[in-house]
Amino acid sequence: MADRTALLAIASQVLDSAAPRFVEGLGAPSAVQKGRNDFATELDLELERRISEQLSQRTGIPVHGEEFGGPQLTSGTAWVLDPIDGTFNYSAGHPLSGMLLALVEDGVPTIGLTWLPVLGQRYAAAVGGPVVLNGVPLPKLEPSKLSDAMIGFGAFNLDGEGRIPGRFRFNLLGALSRLSGRLRMHGSTGIDLAYTASGVLGGAVVFGHHPWDNAAGVALVRAAGGVVTDLLGRDWTIESGSVLAAAPGVHEELLDLISACVDEVRGEVNQ
Repeated sequence: MADRTALLAIASQVLDSAAPRFVEGLGAPSAVQKGRNDFATELDLELERRISEQLSQRTGIPVHGEEFGGPQLTSGTAWVLDPIDGTFNYSAGHPLSGMLLALVEDGVPTIGLTWLPVLGQRYAAAVGGPVVLNGVPLPKLEPSKLSDAMIGFGAFNLDGEGRIPGRFRFNLLGALSRLSGRLRMHGSTGIDLAYTASGVLGGAVVFGHHPWDNAAGVALVRAAGGVVTDLLGRDWTIESGSVLAAAPGVHEELLDLISACVDEVRGEVNQ
């Protein structure tokens, strides 16, 4: 396998080649219904095929994509690809959407790329850092306070059930709003995590568990010197059911807040 610097360069070139098509397709309608409140556009399918083929040919590493699947991720080496993150935004013509790509080695994301073509932003990093934005290295994250930070927050339906019920998410949002008046709901996990890695956000609360949504951003935040766990404070792994990513200091405050909410509604969070 090529070294990570070379792989990062190849991955960047592949995403760059797909970016014009991504921009051209903004506003594409849903084409494939995947479940309640989830769908894919034809561009999802087209971009995943295109990017996967190029990555496989140029690196010899298999690809696990959101739409077509791929090798298991807990062992071995594989690319993990989300061709369009923030699909609802993208289909509506909203610019907050992007392409997410990570290299996962034995379950650990070691390279992360978050391309936001409509915004003209390209975030990339390999393990150890630095995080690079449009070719310019970013500084490491400094310790901060929750009261001074913007926080990205995952979407929810109050009546939703499942692993992390809507009622718990609602309670957490309310509690968090008392400590930070700067909450943001972008509709894109990739943006929440990339902006955390770059310091735009102080942290991000992610309720989703899919590796194609989370792996690239986890790699970026770790490379930036941030702290990444699940919502209960356990070390994040490729099989985790959630992500809590933040700058040092902010992460500890967020975790204390979540723990208090869990105590109030004990048993509601099933991960």
